[in-house]
Amino acid sequence: MSRVVWFDIPVSDMTRAIAFYEALTGDRLMRLPVGPEKETAIFAADDGGAAGCLFLAPEDEPSHFGSRVYFDANPSIDEWIARAEAAGGSILVPKAEIGGGRGVFAYIEDSEGNRIGLNAQA
Repeated sequence: MSRVVWFDIPVSDMTRAIAFYEALTGDRLMRLPVGPEKETAIFAADDGGAAGCLFLAPEDEPSHFGSRVYFDANPSIDEWIARAEAAGGSILVPKAEIGGGRGVFAYIEDSEGNRIGLNAQA
């Protein structure tokens, strides 16, 4: 079985990115330095472990291109989209149906310029 075990979302302003993602998800992120000029803010997994992080490093640049991270936007993707806009994000692709009745998705741009996916069950 294939599953995601970790993700990094590149950021250029950690304080701004933490504020955006805490407003979007309703969760608190844990900020941690990881070396000179590098910093992370950890998303906690449901089991108390770590699922991924925001990552600030001189060699990384936020972008619409590259890996795509999708957040589980259940029970209401519309609420997630509204929170993204209220937190300073923008809508890149509005809510759309996934073929075969498998749910809905949308793409948002976060506070750092990354393209992030939202996914919810039908």
